[in-house]
Amino acid sequence: MKEEIIIAGFGGQGVLSMGKILAYSGLMEGKEVTWMPAYGPEQRGGTANVTVIVSDDRISSPILSKYDTAIILNQPSLDKFESKVKPGGVLIYDGYGITTPPTRQDIRIFRIDAMDEANERGMAKTFNMIVLGGLLKIRPIVCIDSVIQALRKTLPERHHKLIPMNEKAIHIGMDIIAPVTTEPATV
Repeated sequence: MKEEIIIAGFGGQGVLSMGKILAYSGLMEGKEVTWMPAYGPEQRGGTANVTVIVSDDRISSPILSKYDTAIILNQPSLDKFESKVKPGGVLIYDGYGITTPPTRQDIRIFRIDAMDEANERGMAKTFNMIVLGGLLKIRPIVCIDSVIQALRKTLPERHHKLIPMNEKAIHIGMDIIAPVTTEPATV
């Protein structure tokens, strides 16, 4: 198994931490992982993305131009990365702030309304864990127990009281992610 993932959105949406938790979860399962963040100097509010590779075998390079899975959290990231999903791959997007949804016919597209769900439930800080839950339903590359262990390792101890809410958020994401059917273009 080898999964090459890009997670992209605005700084402050938990893009980098989602990737870090995913990579750490893979490490805890004895997998080979890479975590390569990219963000502008403005961080919060600017665009940010992270490439994560989780593999059973050694990873030759963390630099990728195509991805098995793209998790997209804003329109600029969708515009940039939709074309970089490998044919047969997966694109997961949060509908909040997306004005032009993805339309490719050669990939599987899923929508997760994580921002709306997080706000409705008063769980705004768990937005990224809702998205991660959606990913793990579609691509179960690590188990939830590993994610919970990774949260314990990566979160400062003063935030450990939030781990049950984050676990709940993962399950919410698994429940609300839905496939999107795109109609073939008519000529």
